[in-house]
Amino acid sequence: MCNVKTGYPTLQGGDRYSKETDPTLKGWGTRSPARRPIALTVCDVCLDSKHNYHLIALCMHNLDAIERRRYPAPYAAMSHDSRGRTLPIAADPHRTEYQRDRDRIIHSTAFRRLQHKTQVFSNLGDEGDHYRTRLTHTIEVAQISRTIARSLGLNEDLAEAVALAHDLGHTPFGHAGEEVLDDLTASSGGFNHNQQSLRVVDYLEKRYPGHFGLNLTYELREAIIKHETSGAIVVPEEFNPSERPLLEGQIVNLADEIAYSGHDVDDGLASELLSLDMLCATGFLCEIMEEMEAHLTEKSPAMIRHALVRGIVNRMVVDLVAEIGRCLKENNVRTTADVRRSQNLLVTFSPKQAGFNHELREFLNQHIYRHPNLEGMKTRSREIMTFLFHRYQTDPEEISSDFRRRYPDADPLRLAVDYIAGMTDRFALSEFNRLQD
Repeated sequence: MCNVKTGYPTLQGGDRYSKETDPTLKGWGTRSPARRPIALTVCDVCLDSKHNYHLIALCMHNLDAIERRRYPAPYAAMSHDSRGRTLPIAADPHRTEYQRDRDRIIHSTAFRRLQHKTQVFSNLGDEGDHYRTRLTHTIEVAQISRTIARSLGLNEDLAEAVALAHDLGHTPFGHAGEEVLDDLTASSGGFNHNQQSLRVVDYLEKRYPGHFGLNLTYELREAIIKHETSGAIVVPEEFNPSERPLLEGQIVNLADEIAYSGHDVDDGLASELLSLDMLCATGFLCEIMEEMEAHLTEKSPAMIRHALVRGIVNRMVVDLVAEIGRCLKENNVRTTADVRRSQNLLVTFSPKQAGFNHELREFLNQHIYRHPNLEGMKTRSREIMTFLFHRYQTDPEEISSDFRRRYPDADPLRLAVDYIAGMTDRFALSEFNRLQD
């Protein structure tokens, strides 16, 4: 007998929900025993609320079992083990806590603004529409993080959420903008985009009545503030500086590096700041290029470029997954508690790959990041950011009245920093032009 509305079998309370009772599950999970669907019990709560029965597998009474089955590693983060949220909220019937974190981030204003923030190449003027932005970089980091998490049996939802949140506090104009704000606020503790990202999710986003922030889980917030950065950062005592974040947070650090290693080469070639001949100056890239080119049926420069980027990302991901597995075994890691108290790095590249990565970073520094074309953009962004900072300090009324009303207790310095850090490139330029008139 089928439910008339959905066409799926009508089940009674206590009936088993499996591939036999839902045709949409037939053939699913047959390749990997670890990922086969669980035979789930239909609960009376779901029957009473008249849910469509083919969605019952996601009901809240089975979420813990599904999560454990999907992410089988004993050191994987589980939502039911979370240290919770600052403000308790009712459970969701269809999403784990880390899925809810991910969704809250995706729907945030700060996340949408990333589409108009510079990664390396500016998206203003005539530079082109196809270069990575801070948003597309973030999406690539999330994709790579999920791949690594899945390979290791870790919680993909938490890894994805951390990746999506890791750059929410980034300034306009890329790292040049961050450096300017750090210099301008040096006497007050400086600026760091990890700290700002945490401030965004804890305070600056206002989407729920009665409180500021997105009210995310402890594990996600911890991973944001402990994300690896080039500068020193003070970790609040709330997040126990002596503890390592969970593996899902740690892998995002290196997924970030993998993503920009691949896409900065790609954008460098697209911009013609790099050439395929130049890349052969680095043994790592030349080796990958020769390996990928050997399997190409079409050897146009564009196809070689795309194959090279795939090769870079694949080589780094494969090495990282293998090295993490080795480190976990060598350090006898069995639980998330083992992860937190580990004295040794658990998420790292092999020494050989780390050497290749260093060689690639030096190459990109020399030929892209310090290129005169980009230095000119950095000079312009410093001029814009410095002007806005001083203008808002001397005349806070120039800051949006809506922004000022939302944060009435903020001091002028903090208000100016939060306002500028949240800007897109185009809005910062628009404000600069407006205030110059």
